[in-house]
Amino acid sequence: MSISRTLKTYLDRQWVHYDVLPHPEAFRALAIAQTLHTPEKEMAKVVIVKVQERFVMTVLPASWNVDLHRLRAVLATYHVRLATEDEITGLFPDCELGAMPPSGNLYGLDVYVDQSLTEDEEIVFQAGTHSETIRMRYWDFAGLVFPVVAEFHRSPSEVW
Repeated sequence: MSISRTLKTYLDRQWVHYDVLPHPEAFRALAIAQTLHTPEKEMAKVVIVKVQERFVMTVLPASWNVDLHRLRAVLATYHVRLATEDEITGLFPDCELGAMPPSGNLYGLDVYVDQSLTEDEEIVFQAGTHSETIRMRYWDFAGLVFPVVAEFHRSPSEVW
């Protein structure tokens, strides 16, 4: 399977530069970062959350986790939880499960990017498959996705 058709069509129509980076099949963003020798902080992962009755896409560095307490404050609601695999399945019809790109706007989802990703010049992310990623300038990505930027991460060194 090649990169998401929805994503490729959108990027090509916007005339934005991006690189497709093939790699051995991998199912975790952190493993992809290590395979590509990409800093973990530049490798983005997508986490889908359910906010009341709708789904929202969150995007954060590969080695970090979503802090639901912070996210509840950002979204101004208590009703926030991680989406289940079954719930995610139908949201991204042209993507392999768990390999969705951080372009929720193409699939009808609001996108929230952790502030830490805005500090890097580039962003690397899965492109709809477990064997290809995309690398592009962060500001090109932001100009295409128009994410809400907020701080909602919990780094691996933070304890509960």
